[in-house]
Amino acid sequence: MLRLRPAVQDDLADIFALIGELADYEHLRDQMVGSSEDLRRHLFGEHPYARVIMGYWGEELAGFALYFFSYSTFLCRPGVYLEDLFVRPAFRGLGVGLGLLQELERQARSRGCGRFEWSVLDWNQSAIDFYRRFGAHPNDGWTLYRKTLIP
Repeated sequence: MLRLRPAVQDDLADIFALIGELADYEHLRDQMVGSSEDLRRHLFGEHPYARVIMGYWGEELAGFALYFFSYSTFLCRPGVYLEDLFVRPAFRGLGVGLGLLQELERQARSRGCGRFEWSVLDWNQSAIDFYRRFGAHPNDGWTLYRKTLIP
């Protein structure tokens, strides 16, 4: 029943809607200030910055993974950074999230990547448990810093 495919420009409205659902889940809707036009330009424009895998359960849109490539100077290899993984509540527990993670890992390995990384909110214990079952672990000793560049 699980079907995964790369996003195409016709998926833009669905991707933007899923990002909104994720923002609501994380109680961060007030920080969602980008537009669907920004998203279109950055995913499907002349210089794409990120990619998306769409996840379907049967014919229903179940979730997505948005990612981009990074680089490790110590490994001298590219990496994959998972910016967002979201599965709609009705489809959780069916293997959609695991399928999305496995597909990203497959892509990372096929490109010779040395790392597959992401961040998780410290209060999201169900996600932390899920990622541990996937074989991931926290990167203890490192603190993520951020400087927001837009108002």
